[in-house]
Amino acid sequence: MEHTSSPAYTATLIDSGRWLAQQIVSTLRRASDGAVLARYIRASYQDDPVRSAFELLLFLLLLRYLLASKYSPKKVGSHVVLSEKEIDEMVEDWEPEPLVQEQSEPLLQLDRNRPSLHRDAPCGPRTKLCDGKTVTNLANYNHYNLSTDPALVQSAVDTIRTYGVGPCSAPGFIGTFDVHLKLEQDIASHFGTEGAVIYSQSFSTISSVISAFCKRGDIIVADRAVNFPIRKGIQASRGIVRWFQHNDMEDLERVLASLVAEDRPLTRRFIITEGLSENVGDIVDLPRLLELKTKYKFRVVLDETLSYGILGRTGRGVSELQNVDSANIDIIVGSLAGCLSSGGGFCTGRSIMVEHQRLNSPAVTFSASLPTFLATTASAVITRLQSEDGANDIRTLQERITVLRLQLQESAWVYCTSAPDNPVIHLVLKKEHVRKRCLTRLEQELLLQECVDECLVSHSILVTRLKTMPIMDGLHPRDVAKEYQPDPAIKVCATTGLSKKETSKAGTAIRHAITTVMKRAKWQRGTA
Repeated sequence: MEHTSSPAYTATLIDSGRWLAQQIVSTLRRASDGAVLARYIRASYQDDPVRSAFELLLFLLLLRYLLASKYSPKKVGSHVVLSEKEIDEMVEDWEPEPLVQEQSEPLLQLDRNRPSLHRDAPCGPRTKLCDGKTVTNLANYNHYNLSTDPALVQSAVDTIRTYGVGPCSAPGFIGTFDVHLKLEQDIASHFGTEGAVIYSQSFSTISSVISAFCKRGDIIVADRAVNFPIRKGIQASRGIVRWFQHNDMEDLERVLASLVAEDRPLTRRFIITEGLSENVGDIVDLPRLLELKTKYKFRVVLDETLSYGILGRTGRGVSELQNVDSANIDIIVGSLAGCLSSGGGFCTGRSIMVEHQRLNSPAVTFSASLPTFLATTASAVITRLQSEDGANDIRTLQERITVLRLQLQESAWVYCTSAPDNPVIHLVLKKEHVRKRCLTRLEQELLLQECVDECLVSHSILVTRLKTMPIMDGLHPRDVAKEYQPDPAIKVCATTGLSKKETSKAGTAIRHAITTVMKRAKWQRGTA
């Protein structure tokens, strides 16, 4: 180091550079068109010799790149060369992994016997199966029976005649029409926010929103019972995830406090939860959640997929039901499917957050826009919710929920985990019966499926069962057992398409069907 930094060494290096520059200039002078370039090199060297040396280095690197041999897969490298026989043996031994999670044979048999609707049957309270049987449909989210509303159907037909069926392009190219912009304005106006962005698929909305804002190293605190789309979004974000017990604000504060106390670099921090839980059916304590968000300086992502159009005086969701200003919620996500009888989803909040998604959210950038007739349908329903007709729809639905719950809560075998305002009623086996009969999780699912079948066969009532969430990809076998799974449950959906008397009668029939199954000999194990 002393030798290379000595004055004599530096002088020698400068002399070498001067000699090299003189040789280059002399060569260029002899060339026909080299006089201009020679003057440039002489001038640049006199003004800045370091610059000339740097340019010469770049030139030599360019020559090396152009003259270097190209890569050829046929050349023998450090990899192992296998014979044809060895390749054939390895191919025979290879076993591909299944594309979907394997199910037990009893559940597969249940799937094979699952009833299906007739292709021409309306998606209303009265529908028809493929075998021609007419049933009462309490297994869908068409709570206001708007899917067959004549005015909405005619509006959709008129839109298709004007715009066509689908935009066939992403929103950022030529897929945005005036009806899309109007829908975004209607959503923002309903929530009282600065802006909104719409998505063409309801399922991918929340997962795409999460991955657009949460990146590797960011901190995510999520409710343990969140739905599967949220879990996929969290997985795609590759953030640092901490879970808190479902709707337990004390446990949430414990997790937040422990994270703040850790010596971590400053990153983005989010709390992710649902307004109306898909797996349990209860409602989040939003005021308390926002208190903790402010105290510990986190952002909140609230999924209103099931609560939008249902809760609140105008169907705005949990924020309206619990008198919370939407401006205090950083990111609000909702669905245009279900009770709105349309399709797609949305995200609303501050304009800077909305505009960020237009270029960074995968489901916006790489998906075709929402079909125009679904956009006009959603706009019409949102307008209706804020009118007197919408208020009547919401009141009527709440009356039907109350009537249905009164009948189902009289059951000696199941109890309801859903909030009183939730039109999707979750019926879970009472713990004493599970313990007394020593029922495993699989046996509970099979028993409840028999209840679903009994409702259909004996009472012509179509209900469904809460399905087990798929296991997340890439989990270590020891972590699979730790993954949250909702308690097996029957799902009964209330609708305004049935009268009070019809709703009460359906609730009574469901209760009797459950009693019939529970008294069968095959499920009497341990009761003697």
